[in-house]
Amino acid sequence: MKKYEEIYTDIKEKIINGDYTATEQLPFEKDLCESYNTSKMTVKRALDLLVEEGLIIKRRGSGTFVKDLSKKEILRITQTNQISGFSLFYNNKDVKSEILTFKVVQADEIVQDKLNLKPESFVYDIHRVRLVDDKPIVIEHAYIPIERVPGLEKKHLEGSIYKYIKEDLGLTIQSAHRRFTVKKASEEEASHLAIEHNDPIAITEQIAYLDTGDSIEYSLSKHRSDAFAAETIITK
Repeated sequence: MKKYEEIYTDIKEKIINGDYTATEQLPFEKDLCESYNTSKMTVKRALDLLVEEGLIIKRRGSGTFVKDLSKKEILRITQTNQISGFSLFYNNKDVKSEILTFKVVQADEIVQDKLNLKPESFVYDIHRVRLVDDKPIVIEHAYIPIERVPGLEKKHLEGSIYKYIKEDLGLTIQSAHRRFTVKKASEEEASHLAIEHNDPIAITEQIAYLDTGDSIEYSLSKHRSDAFAAETIITK
């Protein structure tokens, strides 16, 4: 973990734990530099992440303050914004996977472009239905570069791929670019999601990145409309 990530994580945990309370002013940047024994640029980068996450605000000429949020809202924001994967999001539920496809293929031009791969690169082609308490919630179709995620097996697909990436391979998934659209379910999609043909479904197109900047996953996820919500935080 990089220094700015350590500072970001530490301050976020202090906000979650109540060490820094709503509307409280955080120490000035120069004081944070001394506390964490680092540069002003590193502290600024950590604080910018907290601003983007919606936990703090910067007031020009006054300093940096914890947003006036309830503890419940703080927990909701931090859980929503983390790049944690499906299983952790439903960590208090019974999550299962029905594997439709698991094979190694040569990346086509679209996947090469999305993941910035060299020609003739190989990827895992993963197609599965995710179920929560035996209810189908989403159909996932993902492409993951073999060279960046070696040793992926069927048992990992039945559980959490992100857990394998983070805990077994020791990699850090830092960010994701997402695009949302809506369409009517095809007969096949409706069958997998236990809904009616032509019912609305939400589509999430995602490219996930490691903290090294390397892409780690390109995926298309098709969600039941009654189990989907997307949120964003807009800052000036």
